[in-house]
Amino acid sequence: MEENLTVDPKDAQDNKVMGILAYLGILVLVPILAAKESPFARYHSNQGLILLIVAAALAIVINILSRISLSLWLVFTLLGGILWLGVGVFAILGIINAVKGEMKELPLIGKYKILK
Repeated sequence: MEENLTVDPKDAQDNKVMGILAYLGILVLVPILAAKESPFARYHSNQGLILLIVAAALAIVINILSRISLSLWLVFTLLGGILWLGVGVFAILGIINAVKGEMKELPLIGKYKILK
């Protein structure tokens, strides 16, 4: 179920850059620290932080699996590439939502909340 939250247009306009930064890996820290009072930036920071955690977990798991079984190294490398492509698509979706001034959940991971 995709949730589209009500957003204050002024907040969204003032914090679009923060929303975009939220999906650029470690740069998620910028809106987390610099835009604490913005519900729009906070929402996108939460989504970006979850995406970063998922990406880090995928990297660790694929790395471990590819080292355990060298004979399946190519399979795990290809699987990792496909999963990284998915992470990239989710980041692009988040950036598009931020640019449009929307607070839409990302597929699969958007329902989780880390930041309050």
